[in-house]
Amino acid sequence: MFKILKNFKSKEWLCFFFVVVFIVGQVWLDLKLPGYMSEITAKLTAGNISMADIWSSGGMMMLCALGSLLLAIATGFLVAKMASKLSERTRAKLFAKINSFSMAEINKFSTASLITRSTNDITQIQMFVAMGLQVLIKAPILATWAIITILGKSWEWSLATGVAVAILLVIIAIFIFAVVPKFKKIQIQTDDVNRVARENLTGLKVVRAYNAEEFEQEKFAKANNALSKTTLFIDKSFAILPAVMTLIMNGLSLAIYIIGAILINAKLFGLATATTPEAVEAIYSSSATLFGDMVVFMSYAMQVIMSFIMLIMVFIMLPRAIVSARRINEVMDTKVSIVSGNYQNGTKRPKKNPKHKVEFKNVSFKYPNAEEYVLKDVSFTAEKGETIAFIGSTGSGKSTLINLIPRFYDATDGEIIIDGVSIKDYPLNDLYDKLGYVPQQAKILTGTVNSNITLGNKQGKKASAENIYSALEISQSSEFVNKMKDGLETNISQGGSNLSGGQKQSLSIARDIAKDPEIFIFDDTFSALDYKTDKKLRKEISTKLKDSTCFIVAQRIGTIKNADKIIVLDSGNVVGMGKHKDLMKNCEVYKEIALSQLSKEELE
Repeated sequence: MFKILKNFKSKEWLCFFFVVVFIVGQVWLDLKLPGYMSEITAKLTAGNISMADIWSSGGMMMLCALGSLLLAIATGFLVAKMASKLSERTRAKLFAKINSFSMAEINKFSTASLITRSTNDITQIQMFVAMGLQVLIKAPILATWAIITILGKSWEWSLATGVAVAILLVIIAIFIFAVVPKFKKIQIQTDDVNRVARENLTGLKVVRAYNAEEFEQEKFAKANNALSKTTLFIDKSFAILPAVMTLIMNGLSLAIYIIGAILINAKLFGLATATTPEAVEAIYSSSATLFGDMVVFMSYAMQVIMSFIMLIMVFIMLPRAIVSARRINEVMDTKVSIVSGNYQNGTKRPKKNPKHKVEFKNVSFKYPNAEEYVLKDVSFTAEKGETIAFIGSTGSGKSTLINLIPRFYDATDGEIIIDGVSIKDYPLNDLYDKLGYVPQQAKILTGTVNSNITLGNKQGKKASAENIYSALEISQSSEFVNKMKDGLETNISQGGSNLSGGQKQSLSIARDIAKDPEIFIFDDTFSALDYKTDKKLRKEISTKLKDSTCFIVAQRIGTIKNADKIIVLDSGNVVGMGKHKDLMKNCEVYKEIALSQLSKEELE
């Protein structure tokens, strides 16, 4: 929790200082009220009170109450400001940290959990700072001040108050051991509900196509019921607390009055032995003073009990906030496996620095915590302007191999070199600037056609209209974009839901081309395109992007047979490398794939 509070800046700490001052002022004014009440009670029992006295003491009580109210409002305003700023700053840092994660860290936490930590967990901390922090400051001050004030009034009343406080402490202890462990559980169960809901919504088409709504509902009900049971247990525990608190407060009030009645009655028994008017008057005066002390003690005792009740409120909020803070710190403290290099600062530039050249040197890779290698000893070179294609059966490691180039994962063994420099030595931003990447599943963001196409432009560099339209022409997107009502300014729904699969893929290719990178990476990008569009697109790429190095993962032989170099993968091993004609003669795996798609005449 203290790590999170370190996000406070000097302005917030100044606000915190004023919060403490205002709370001390509140406590002082609240504890002045019983004093004025004591004055009124003492004069009333003595029989010499006037309306002027009531107005005087009552007016001071009103001023104290008004002052306490104003200070409470000021405190609430400052604390709310502190909480919102802390939440804003923590959420921004957490988002930046998540953005720095590689796929290994993302998979470790899961997307649903990271969303919960960025929203629900930060909200819990904000609520604690906004409500619990001022209570955490006020309650100890109020309790200590009130206890010091009533000490010596009567040991009987003090004992009754002590018993009430002891009962409260026992309740707090029971609550901590019974309920606090549930707070961590409830956050994990919230992750599960988010995960199931997210899976169902993103895979809604598949769910409906397979008539699996009932299955998904059962899966959601299971996660939802688990969360509901935990929440219900916590809510029931919270529901008992107010009744117990009321019982203790009323019980203490009754005990104070009973003890007071006994003490006053004992004083009045002295009247039987009083022999002079002065003695009688002294007994009545002593009894009246005792009655006034009882009223004042009652007020202070209630303040003590209220302070402990406020502490219980903190113990209700603090554990959940601590759990949330730990979950946030778990993300913030996670060591990022993909570290940015310092090529410009510390790495010596090769004398003959090649351009657009990519080398794989004995590259092997296995996923984190996995035992078997997905790729084994892969070596090849891609020269400037070459098109390198990868083909193989499902699970052969094609996508994994090209995902190593933008460092979504780092190679377990071996080295990948771009332009004579290891990719691990490049600052990540510089590496990403060199690359254009189109994934298997097109990712279209909420916005417009224009904002999606120009997404890859460098900050401060505005894409020209000529560059945008050229990218649309090459990617075969211009025809359907021109038919849209608002053209480039047509709104794109979340996830590109108002576009077809082919249109989304074409726009993602246009985005890649508009970026104008040195190296293109197409991860089975053309699978959503029809053969005619696929052929036109490959022709445009080969003529207009001939100076760029291209990596293509594909399932269609027709897509890759004209590539400068085709690499055939089987179970993570390179089993063939060369041009189409050579592989048809020398690589059985390639030949088998090719003949399963095209006839011998078509292949020739």
